[in-house]
Amino acid sequence: MIGAPPRFPVPPFSTADALQKVRMAEDAWNGRDPAKVALTYTPDTMWHNRSEFLNGRTEVETFLVAKWFGENEYRLIKEIWAHGDAQIAVRFCYEYHDADGQWYRAHGNENWAFDVDGYMSQRHASINDVPIAQADRLFHWPAPGPRPQDHPSLSELGL
Repeated sequence: MIGAPPRFPVPPFSTADALQKVRMAEDAWNGRDPAKVALTYTPDTMWHNRSEFLNGRTEVETFLVAKWFGENEYRLIKEIWAHGDAQIAVRFCYEYHDADGQWYRAHGNENWAFDVDGYMSQRHASINDVPIAQADRLFHWPAPGPRPQDHPSLSELGL
């Protein structure tokens, strides 16, 4: 992106770079700051999120405001699935409750593409929400905020 500082790590991604990028994305989303998260994408980013198609940071930010308004106590864990020079695939789960107090665990996959400066230019997400009992929650850390380094991963949780 012209005029924007690089968002390290930048492509081509090593495995360590891709792992770092995934954790950075997880931490940003767990911070639940729509304006800050939107800045990690290119100005003309293209998203396919469930049945919604978004174009550009402004639409992404608007989407995130609405998302986190309705998804209370949101907590997310991402795990790398695969990566290429400028692409990363992740699987993820997040937990939240709606306004009525019903808890959900959302399971999904994302495919990401990055520009040369390390900003995400494309995000394709497929997500399914499963109602859960509050007692079945697995993601317990203060929110908003990043998942603690010693909190189990999706694989460690059997998800």
